[in-house]
Amino acid sequence: MDPTLPPGWPAAVRPPGAPDWEHTAVAWLFDLVPPDYRAHEVLRRYPVLLARFARDHVAAGLEAARAGWRTVRVELADDLPADAMEAAITAYEREGARLASAARGVEAVAGALRGERWVPRL
Repeated sequence: MDPTLPPGWPAAVRPPGAPDWEHTAVAWLFDLVPPDYRAHEVLRRYPVLLARFARDHVAAGLEAARAGWRTVRVELADDLPADAMEAAITAYEREGARLASAARGVEAVAGALRGERWVPRL
């Protein structure tokens, strides 16, 4: 981890101030949202708005993964064998971790797009 970047900064996004860093941020944010979002010119024109859409989309996915993890055993107990149930739980856990990491990245990138500068604490 680069100590000059905030915790959670996505590896696919160049550091703020680097050449084309905003292009890498926009590409990464578009990768987090449904492909149809690319059709909205306003999201290309205003990366801060795209970050807001990404934040909302990732948060919804994270909540869905958490809800699925909490309820899959009860709702599908009669429909899945034990090994499939364990695989489902593992998939929900991995997806939850991926989305939680993405949420941290979106917050860091959104702050940088708004001009905020991260200062490490000693």
